[in-house]
Amino acid sequence: MDQSKAAQTQVLAALAALAHVTRLDLIRLLLPAGDTGMPAGRIGEALGLPAPRLSFHLAALEQAGLVRARRVARNVIYSVDAAGIGQTISYLMNDCCADHPEVLAHCAHGAAFRPDGQGVGTTPAGTAKT
Repeated sequence: MDQSKAAQTQVLAALAALAHVTRLDLIRLLLPAGDTGMPAGRIGEALGLPAPRLSFHLAALEQAGLVRARRVARNVIYSVDAAGIGQTISYLMNDCCADHPEVLAHCAHGAAFRPDGQGVGTTPAGTAKT
C-alpha cells in the first residue's frame, strides 16, 4: 500500500472512531490532560460510564491511533495521541481542503465553533453572527 493510501486508511479509521458521541466526549475530556493523561477509573467517573462500556470505547480510539494507554502500577492511564489526531486533521486540511480557501478560512485560528453553537471568530457562510 502506498503512503497516500495508508494515510487515507488511517484517517478513515480515525473518523469512524470519532463518529460516536461517547468517543468525542472521551477525546474532549482527555485533551486538557495532555501527556499526563487520566486513569481509566477517573475517566469512567467523569463521564458516568461503566467499566465495560468505557473499555470498549477507549479500545476503539486506541485502535484508530487517537488514544494511548500505559500501565502505571495498578492503573491504566489514557492520553490523547497528539500525532494521531494531528495527522487526521492535517490530512483533512491539506489533502482534502487545500484547494478550497473558503473551507480553510473557517479552520483558521478563532474560526472554530463552540459546542453551545455560538461562533467564535467568523461564522459560516450564509449566517449572521448575533
